[in-house]
Amino acid sequence: MLPWFQNDAFPLYLAPMAGVTDVVFRTICKELGADVMVTEFVSAEGIMQADERTRKYTEFTDQQRPVGVQLFGGDGVRMGEAARKIVDWKRPDFIDINYGCPVNKVVAKNGGSSLLRDCPLLESVASEVAKACEGLVPVTAKIRIGWDERSINAVEVCRILEGSGMQAIAVHGRTRRQGYGGEANWEVIDQCARAVSVPVIGNGDIGSGADLRRRRKETAVSGVMIGRRAMQNPWVFREAKHYLATGEELAPPTIEERWALVVRHCRMATGSSRYGGERHAMMAMRSRLMAYCKGFPGAKELRQQLCKVASVAEVEDLAAASIERAHAAGTASLAGTS
Repeated sequence: MLPWFQNDAFPLYLAPMAGVTDVVFRTICKELGADVMVTEFVSAEGIMQADERTRKYTEFTDQQRPVGVQLFGGDGVRMGEAARKIVDWKRPDFIDINYGCPVNKVVAKNGGSSLLRDCPLLESVASEVAKACEGLVPVTAKIRIGWDERSINAVEVCRILEGSGMQAIAVHGRTRRQGYGGEANWEVIDQCARAVSVPVIGNGDIGSGADLRRRRKETAVSGVMIGRRAMQNPWVFREAKHYLATGEELAPPTIEERWALVVRHCRMATGSSRYGGERHAMMAMRSRLMAYCKGFPGAKELRQQLCKVASVAEVEDLAAASIERAHAAGTASLAGTS
């Protein structure tokens, strides 16, 4: 049993999201209550070629532990070798295999969710990575429930992965064809959790403490994974834990608290080595900033401004104006759901 599942713990994972869950955002989510971190996915071939840009995706701090590095690829032997390199270099708490990414450029390279259509290859990749990491770190996997609605095979895949040495499996309750649309199928997630003895982590449409409590009560999952909701509202981890413990909803953060976090995120990003100088860091932050401002007064106009920012100072000015406007409108507290 992985340590973070022991003693009836029900861990909250921050889902790995390319371009989102970098070392800075993981730091923020950890502070706000996320229990387990997973890096953005990393190309096994990039690791093998010692690509410096690829290696940046594996960065984490000790404060973020337990943290896993997520790998994608379609060659089991190369995946195993890449996993060993990462373990020797970074000493993560686990290696995670990406069988869920729906993005075309990953699928085209026989990675991510494409392996759901080739169970023998999926099994080979899992077995080789587990063998390479044996005695060093555990290996886990993240899958979708199938390629499309006609080929939902998550239960079969989970059994294969358990037999291949995976010690936990995260199941996103959508098919590859769905992308991120429609509703997550928690019935299939529950079936997966009941079909294997290793922990299954449910992923999809967890946006509140009530969602978390419902899924814990109605399914056999051992934990949940939160992704897109955290992009807009990283407080969701703190809110969900409080609700699970007390049955009460926390008051939403004020607009001052929200903007303070946004500005801090920008400062941390510009101080990180991930993006280069301030302008490049702020360009990378633009989509993040637009996600943060959902539900703010004048959000449409604000997004138009945020998509052009090139410095932290510009964000600070927008924050001051937004706070003043919110107070004038009497909306100092935001639910952040619109």
